[in-house]
Parts: sequence; C-alpha cells; structure tokens
Amino acid sequence: MTRIWRSARTHPSAVLLFGQLLAVLAYPYFDESTPGRSLLGLVGTALVLVALWAVRRTPALTRMAVLLGVPSMLFNILEALSPGEDWIVLVSALLHAPFYFYISYGMIRYLFHDDRVTRDELYATGAAFTVVAWGFAYAFAAVQVVWPESFAGADGGGDQSWFELLYLSFATLTSVGLSDIVPVLPHARSLLMVEMMTGVLYVALVVARLVGMTVILHARRDDS
Repeated sequence: MTRIWRSARTHPSAVLLFGQLLAVLAYPYFDESTPGRSLLGLVGTALVLVALWAVRRTPALTRMAVLLGVPSMLFNILEALSPGEDWIVLVSALLHAPFYFYISYGMIRYLFHDDRVTRDELYATGAAFTVVAWGFAYAFAAVQVVWPESFAGADGGGDQSWFELLYLSFATLTSVGLSDIVPVLPHARSLLMVEMMTGVLYVALVVARLVGMTVILHARRDDS
C-alpha cells in the first residue's frame, strides 16, 4: 500500500488519466442512475483537484481551482437529489466547464514549464486531453438546456444523455468522426467547431513539442 501511495504521489497525472478512463468505462453502468452519475462526477472532480495540487502547487492555480471545484461538487449532489431540474443542470454545467478548462490550462503550463520530459509529463499529456473532453461535454450540456434539442442522435431528436455528450466530445476532439450524435442548432455547431480547432491545436502544439523534446534528448544522449 505504501508503494502504491508513493507511486501515486510521484505520478499524479497517471492517477488522473487512469481515473478518467475508468470513469468512462463505468458510465454505461451508472448512466441510467442520476445518483450514480453524480457519484462519478464527484470522484472525477476530486481526482482533478488532487492532480492539480500535486502537479502545480502555484497558489493562484490552486485557489481558482478550489473556487470552481467545490461548487461543482455541491451541484453534483443537487443533481442527484433533484434530477431533471434544468436550472440545476445548467448551473452545474456552467461551473464544471470552466473548472475543467482551467485544470487543463494548469496541466499544459506544467508540460511547458521546463525543457525536460518526465514520465509524469507524458501521463499529463493524455490527462489534459481527457480533461478538455470533459470540459466540452459540460459545455454541450449547458447548450442543450438553453437551446433544447441542440443535438440529434441516431434515433432522431430529443435531448441527449450526459454519456452521449461525452462520447460526442471525445469523437470531436480526436477528429475520428465516429459519433452518431450531431449538432443540429447553430449554437451547438459553433461550439463543436471550437472543439475541432482545439483538438488540432493540441496535437500540433503540445504533442508535437513533447515528441520534439524527446527526440532532442535521445540525440544528446547518442552524442555523449
């Protein structure tokens, strides 16, 4: 147990990455249960807060994350107690989306803070990507409350579930084009266009930089 705890402290981004991926795998079992979704949301929020604290102990980053994260967790509980209340879903989404985007900003700062590539920074590359996907999924949820039926699925119109919006977010961010859920109203389409650009820029700037730094590091080792 001590060894696991030490490894988690050494590689907090790995904890976040695998926690997010486990949540994705768990959602199909909890998606029909509002308390189940809220529990997963609380766990995910707690994971991100811990990872940010461990990765970047900058007071401003931590303070802002707490200001957004604590209300987000409270509204997860409210969603479980009052499922289907549009104003609760909207406020929760408006808290979660900037929270996740701010966390991704903090993790990208961590990736760019020096010229070395550590194992935890490699984990952080994947973790930041999943956090951005979560942020856009919450943004989609807010759009869907303000403009109902913004998205259509394979079975036609109607509001989409949280898991379907998360699936759409991952499909859009990775540019794989596999989603059978599409935006049908202008506000939803404009938000998806922003996510498309975000996914392309993430690969171009973050992933390309890490690959380049790794190549340079190996070249220096070969020269020496």
